[in-house]
Amino acid sequence: MNKGFILQDAPNISLKEDFWRPVVKNKHESIHLKWNETHLYMTEKENEFRRMDMDIRVFDNGVAFRYTLYGGREIGDRKITKELTEFSIPDSSNVWIADYLPHYRSPQEGQFIKTPATRINPNTLSGLPLLIEVNPDNYMAITEAYMDNYPGFYIGTSQKQSGQHVKLTTNLAPLPDEQDTGIKVRFSEKIHTPWKVIMIGSNPGTFIESEIIQSLNPPCAIKDTSWIHPGMCAWDHWWSGEVDMRMETIKEYIDLAAQQGWPYMLIDWQWYGPFNTPEADITRPAPQLDMPEILDYAKSRNVRCWLWLYCTDINKNDKYKEAFALYEKWGIAGVKIDFMDRDDQEMVNWYRKIVHEAAKHRLLVNFHGAYKPDGIERTYPNLLTREGVMGGEHYKFGKEMSSEHNITLAFTRMLAGPMDYTPGGFLNVTDKHFKVQVPTLVTNTRCAELAKFIVYESPLTVIADHPKHILQQPGSDFLKIVPTVWDKTRFIEGYPGEYIVIAKRSGSKWFIGAMNNHSPRKISVNTSIFLPDGNYKLEKWEDKNAEKTPQQLTHEVTSLTKGDNLIIKTGKSGGYVGILTPIDE
Repeated sequence: MNKGFILQDAPNISLKEDFWRPVVKNKHESIHLKWNETHLYMTEKENEFRRMDMDIRVFDNGVAFRYTLYGGREIGDRKITKELTEFSIPDSSNVWIADYLPHYRSPQEGQFIKTPATRINPNTLSGLPLLIEVNPDNYMAITEAYMDNYPGFYIGTSQKQSGQHVKLTTNLAPLPDEQDTGIKVRFSEKIHTPWKVIMIGSNPGTFIESEIIQSLNPPCAIKDTSWIHPGMCAWDHWWSGEVDMRMETIKEYIDLAAQQGWPYMLIDWQWYGPFNTPEADITRPAPQLDMPEILDYAKSRNVRCWLWLYCTDINKNDKYKEAFALYEKWGIAGVKIDFMDRDDQEMVNWYRKIVHEAAKHRLLVNFHGAYKPDGIERTYPNLLTREGVMGGEHYKFGKEMSSEHNITLAFTRMLAGPMDYTPGGFLNVTDKHFKVQVPTLVTNTRCAELAKFIVYESPLTVIADHPKHILQQPGSDFLKIVPTVWDKTRFIEGYPGEYIVIAKRSGSKWFIGAMNNHSPRKISVNTSIFLPDGNYKLEKWEDKNAEKTPQQLTHEVTSLTKGDNLIIKTGKSGGYVGILTPIDE
């Protein structure tokens, strides 16, 4: 505790609980959490005797705390230039660092690199979540929840370490026009900081099941949620080729969604012509596009369209208010808003303003160029997903994407919430044959690509590839039936950068997804740890020959009984998917 403050009252500890059903089932159909809570009321010992409160919640698998600050004696803004919160971890720990040094402004698309705690760059700006391996039997993860009128924070290290511990510091994202003053927050009345969250577990996979982050946010603020529907989404030509904003191309991707039974198709950038310019108008389609004809065609195919928007184009003169009302009349399903690349106080408030306005017009939202999730999807479930992840688009840019990175994402970035990775690259090649080209290649097997649809959390799942690469190709049958929301999520086993096995239930069916690094692997899963009693049909897709034919797979139907071992074989950068259906259905 800061030595300048004094505790005013003895704290009381109370047991509390929360039971709720999410509108969009990211992980579980219902959530029931219990915790012990206390409230500390403190004032400065001298000078202005300013007040600061602290709320602390202790869960079975984590701790959360936040501060409340109040207006000062003088009328006007109070200013925060630094937050002194520190986390002390043993110097023998390992951490997974996504370092955005030297910039606070970024799309938060980085690799999480395993690093000994003692070797963290003192000037680092590590993004969240931060996964920490204290020892092989004890793990922690640090992130934050319920960001409102306060900037996001990054992890650094203190130059002054203590004994056998490393001190992790809190670095707040600065206001964009306060680089010289160092001001991070301005406020005049009471303000809550976000909840600092420390997840605790015996293995890193338990955090994947956690619902602490969403639960620290307020309940749903939307009265009628009947229009909020997750699902799969086809994505026009940017990833799978070059930008090709023509009627024929858009209809081709609408046809892909229709043939696969997906509810959505995304019309990406340049649909309203040049973007991020003074002349850009998000209410007027480019001259070559007939929007009524596009939307009528999509409706005839039982598909609804999303629209891409550049953030400055919707912000100009509050254009988003006029545009969102227009999109509602058009029957647009949702908006993908891009290139914010900030998480300072102003931007955090802008996100909340936009998602609130979108809800008024029954629009779903997907933020790109985004900061990590904070659980706001509980309050505004129309925010289905967001980027803030080094995902599938990076196959277009270079050789950084690896199977190790893809696996690590599930143990790091995904702990914060949904991530729009954009899986579905069907031009699978080995590392040896990978090159940056058009059309885009991916360096994992077809089965590993299918497994991303189970392992990764994203109620709106945007599929990357071209119709001709997907339709009637091995694995396209699986993409017709895999859900994007789940009634239950169970981590089975794995380790960051090595492999992961996850089981998720939809109705009475269990979907199994496994992803592997560069070492071929055989995994034996005891099905009694997640299956109810009974006999099951097992439909599975496996790598055929990961080293020679990564686009090929085998598809087989067999059976097993609860308690039988499920044998999963994965090749180099390979994967596995399976569906277990009770036989009596």
